[in-house]
Amino acid sequence: MRIAALDIGGTSIKSGIWDGQKLLETREWDTNAKQGGVYVVDRAVEILRTYEPFDAVGISTAGQVDAKEGAIRYANDNIPGYTGMRIRDRMESEFHVPAAVENDVNAAALGEARFGAGKGYEDFLCITYGTGVGGAIVIGQKIYTGSMWSAGEFGGILVHPNERTEGDPFSGCYEKYASATGLVAMASRFDKSLTNGRKIFERLEEREVRKIVDLWIDEIVHGLVTIIHIFNPPCIILGGGVMEQPYILEQVDKKTKERIMDSFRNVELKRASLGNRAGLMGASWLAGQLMMTD
Repeated sequence: MRIAALDIGGTSIKSGIWDGQKLLETREWDTNAKQGGVYVVDRAVEILRTYEPFDAVGISTAGQVDAKEGAIRYANDNIPGYTGMRIRDRMESEFHVPAAVENDVNAAALGEARFGAGKGYEDFLCITYGTGVGGAIVIGQKIYTGSMWSAGEFGGILVHPNERTEGDPFSGCYEKYASATGLVAMASRFDKSLTNGRKIFERLEEREVRKIVDLWIDEIVHGLVTIIHIFNPPCIILGGGVMEQPYILEQVDKKTKERIMDSFRNVELKRASLGNRAGLMGASWLAGQLMMTD
């Protein structure tokens, strides 16, 4: 088995070969996303050509994805003109092999389900904290997509209704406050030099910086309390670079357990274990499933 996999993000495209057990020949390429959707898909084809021959293609990508059609239902301006791109059709016409296309968070959740922190759970939730807040709902080891392929948009939970503004569907919502972007926004108001998570966590022992991080952790917990009480999941896998900080997961777990009902405290909060390989592995698994059904 030789499956070529891509993970298309706004900044970079990760690539590799899945041999059925592990990822090989992993590389990373600039997306150059501002050149638009057509360019990005052409670039994906060029990258895949460097891996020929292969038996199938698995693609994890930013944006809302109709996995049945292998098309982008919606993408924001991070990749202009990406909405409507029929990626599966393009890959299958170029390479004449089966192609699977899935949203990046869903693909990462499937990777964790089969090979990582989700092994052993039939049902769990996956939430990633990065530029925004992404989510996936896994039921019976499969992605629950909702009626329009968009379920799990946990970033849209309304947590600060007094801060809603007309025309911005995410104003006052979880994504604005609980994302890594939200943390940087809070920290930079205190000190303009705190422009990314690395700089913030390097100064975590400073009293004022720790206070900002603790306020941000509270924002994460606000959303988790709501999500846990709705889904009653056995496990929530938390992803994103910020979750690599031991203090963050420790405090999120502690505060969340303090604020949910006793009967929901069986939930296990776990750090994602596959890192930036999760999307590639999940997309590869999906492509492998296609090979078995063809």
